[in-house]
Amino acid sequence: MFSLYVSGDSPIHRIPAGGKLLLLFAASLALFMVSGIAVHGAELLGVVVLFRIAGLPWRDTLHQLRPALVFLVPIFIFHVVFTDWALGIETVLRILVLLLLAILVTLTTKLSDMIDVLERVAGPLRHVGINPSKVAMMLSMAIRFVPLLMVEAREILEAQRARGLDRNAIALLIPLLIKTLKMADDLSDALEARGYDAEAVVPIWKRWSVRQVPDGTR
Repeated sequence: MFSLYVSGDSPIHRIPAGGKLLLLFAASLALFMVSGIAVHGAELLGVVVLFRIAGLPWRDTLHQLRPALVFLVPIFIFHVVFTDWALGIETVLRILVLLLLAILVTLTTKLSDMIDVLERVAGPLRHVGINPSKVAMMLSMAIRFVPLLMVEAREILEAQRARGLDRNAIALLIPLLIKTLKMADDLSDALEARGYDAEAVVPIWKRWSVRQVPDGTR
């Protein structure tokens, strides 16, 4: 997942990560406030122009979009059967534009920059005792472990297939669970060995109670 970013020096690449995420949020709201096949078709053409400006290869874009296409076809068929084909096309176009915008942000923004933005957004959580630094670290580790777990699952599946157990879900899940717990334990030991100690965060109600206690009685 770290390799999704495509380096470049286009105007879209130079937009700060926070600005792109804010624009993506605004665009997602706007998509559901307007209607019409022609409108969403024009939006789709606009997104294609943005991809050209960013200089992104369509191969990477289609690779990210391919899993979603599996769901767009049933959505269209559902609308054709139960509502209206025009509404089905409009719904598919709306989702397609939103997905392409999200892919555009992903391919032109470094993961570290997005994590930094999320850490700043989570800043107010300090007042309820949640450390934004820990939230950002957990999110980055979760993203990092997703491809690792996929590799582990693929290796276990290949080993089980060689033993004729490729259709046994338990034979896949139990070894994967054990490997996941082992990876988490190793990570915990590594953090402890390096003396990782995030800044302590005190909830606002505890800080307030400390202020109320006289200095001589603390």
